[in-house]
Amino acid sequence: MNIMHKSTVLDMGIFHRIDINLYPLFISVYEQKSISKAAQILCITQSAASHALQRLRQHLQDDLFVRAGAKMLPTPFAEQIYPVIKNALIAIQSISVQKQQFEPAMVQTLKIAVHDEIEPLIFPKLVEHFQKSHLDIQFFSIKLDRKTIVADLAAQQIDFVIDLEQNFGDKITYKSLVQDQFVVCSQHHHMDQETYFASPHIGVSSRRTGVLVEDIYLNRKKLSRQVFLRCQHYSTALQILNQQTDAILTIPKNILAHLQVSKGLNIFDVPVELPHINLGMYWHNDLEDNSRHVFLRSEISKIFA
Repeated sequence: MNIMHKSTVLDMGIFHRIDINLYPLFISVYEQKSISKAAQILCITQSAASHALQRLRQHLQDDLFVRAGAKMLPTPFAEQIYPVIKNALIAIQSISVQKQQFEPAMVQTLKIAVHDEIEPLIFPKLVEHFQKSHLDIQFFSIKLDRKTIVADLAAQQIDFVIDLEQNFGDKITYKSLVQDQFVVCSQHHHMDQETYFASPHIGVSSRRTGVLVEDIYLNRKKLSRQVFLRCQHYSTALQILNQQTDAILTIPKNILAHLQVSKGLNIFDVPVELPHINLGMYWHNDLEDNSRHVFLRSEISKIFA
C-alpha cells in the first residue's frame, strides 16, 4: 500500500467519517499486544475496547491485529501505519498542552516501580521531600518486573523505574541517583580473602535463576565462591547468619543500614575489590520534554543529590 506517500493536501470532506478517539486505542493495543491491557490504560471496559477496535477495522478495511495465543499481533498494514499514527497523536498532544502553564500542584500521582529491597532507600525520602513542598500527591510503589519495564513505561502505567544500572534499550533513559558499595556481614571476627572464599555464602536475588551481581564481578577476576543458600530477601539472610557461624553475606552498604543487624554479626569491607553499585531512575524517551515529567525528574534528582 502506498497511503504513506499520498498528497499532503487535506480532504476536509472525509473528516466527518473519522473518529480520532479510535487511534489511541490502536496505539495501546499495538504496544501492549492485549485488548484488556489497552482498555485498562484508556479507562474503558474491555467490551468497549473490542467494539471500538472493530469499528477501526471496518474503517481502515484491515484486521489490524490477529490473535496468537494470549497476544494480539499486528498485521503488516498495522506495522506500516503505527509510526505514522503515533507521531500524529504526539503532535496533536503537543499542540493541546503547549499553551497550558504547568504548575507543580497539577501533579496528583507518582508511580515508581522499585525492587522491595530498594524501596526503604527511596520512598521515605521521596514522600518527605514532596510533602515538605506541600504537594498533595498520591504515591504508588509498584513491584518491579524487569521483563515489562519498557512496555510499562511506554504505556505510562508507571512514571519511573528505580533500579540498578543496566541497559533496557535505546527507548529508555537512565540517570544515576545513588552510589553504593558491597560490604560483608558474618559472625567471623576477622575477614580476609582466604576466609571469604573458604566460607559458605548466602546469595540474595528475586530472580529464580541467573548469576548474582557480585558473582558477575568475581567471575571477571576469575574468582568464585560457594553459595549454599539463595533467598529472596536480605532480612531473611541476616536471620540465617545468626544460625550459621561460618556463613557470609555480601550486601550493599545502604541496604544494610536500613535492616536490623544483631549484635552477634560483624561488618567488614569486602576483601577483594568490587566496583561500586549505581542505582538510578529510568524513564521513556517519549516523555523527555513533558513538563510534568521534567519537574518530577528534577525533584527526584534533588532528593539524592
